Amino acid sequence: MPKTSSPAPGQLAVADDLLTLLRDSTTEPRPDTQLEALTLAVAADLPVLLWGEPGIGKTAALTQLATALDLPLTTVIASVHEPSDFSGLPVVGDDPARQGVPMAPPDWAVRLVRAGRGLLFLDELSTAPPAVQAALLRLVLERRIGALRLPPGVRIVAAANPRSSAADGWELSPPLANRFVHLQWTHDHDVVVRGLGGTWPRATLPRLDPAKLTEAVEFARRAVCTFLTARPTLVHRLPSGEARRGGAWPSPRSWDMTLSLIAFATAAGSSREVLSLLVRGTVGDGPGLELLAAIDRMDLPDPEVLLADPARAELPERGDRRQASLEAVVAAVNARPERWRWDAAWELLVRALDTGAPDLVVAPATALAALRREDWDVPEAIERLAGAVSLSRRADEAAGRALATGQGAR
Repeated sequence: MPKTSSPAPGQLAVADDLLTLLRDSTTEPRPDTQLEALTLAVAADLPVLLWGEPGIGKTAALTQLATALDLPLTTVIASVHEPSDFSGLPVVGDDPARQGVPMAPPDWAVRLVRAGRGLLFLDELSTAPPAVQAALLRLVLERRIGALRLPPGVRIVAAANPRSSAADGWELSPPLANRFVHLQWTHDHDVVVRGLGGTWPRATLPRLDPAKLTEAVEFARRAVCTFLTARPTLVHRLPSGEARRGGAWPSPRSWDMTLSLIAFATAAGSSREVLSLLVRGTVGDGPGLELLAAIDRMDLPDPEVLLADPARAELPERGDRRQASLEAVVAAVNARPERWRWDAAWELLVRALDTGAPDLVVAPATALAALRREDWDVPEAIERLAGAVSLSRRADEAAGRALATGQGAR
């Protein structure tokens, strides 16, 4: 047989140098909504579960996060472990009848306790069988593995693939799913391209304003408690479908997590997009969007204050909040219909017309006109609003005809 020549020893060293260059990368401060949501939940010491297709970068994001936060990363593949690896292995002593049988923790848990801090990454969670998921309950909620309790400096983050793309995947059990903040992890084209070029977004813990801590807690408590007082059926609502039970859904536990996240987001001055990801990832899309709408209404000006002095009224700049304020004013007039209040509401609509988009006054003006009593004179302000309302309606009708024509052409 002919002899095959082996590569020269020096070539492997050159290959290692090339690999080092390929792995060399840097980070930069760059707005990244999902990364900010992840770091905020980690700062709040809440277990996070990243959902995403294989190869989307979940593991890489966690590795980069651990490096940025200077936390030792411990990765545990949940699907390749037995339930006893999380609940503890029984160790029989000299006299088990008197001393009992202690549950010995695995080596990775011992290392975390000795370090006193770290990032525990539970990967491939959706491929863990039900028995392993049951054993994980105590770890995720109580931070206990066998006889050990993880120190406060240890954060828990998990990752999972949707069942449709997971190898021998399982739906998460409702008790385990309800212990996580669920974040949908997607790729951003610009981030990937720039990262492949050697520069990734930098993961940093949010900067909490010490002066806002008390105010943030009060705001979060008021937001959640006011909302649940008005929507008591959402305090606990277990979804009917198996797949939805494996995601975010409302319970007293998840509402408590939501309250914490609102407080952290408020103290950090996070954007609405970040807060939306966190709230919807804790109690689900439906309840989460309702809560966000309720929070928006909390920040709206009091309609009675607006009616009292319409000439000096300060309306919100953002379109949706401005329209909500105007609708609240109309609702206030409807609740206590008086001539002066009706006239003041028209003044507010004119002010909104002068300082914002005309289409925002169409619905409130139509509703306010319907509240007119027979003995109430039509105010001069209506003439200014009539043109805007008429123009807006004609534009809507034209858009509707164009859409109908386009569909008919198909």
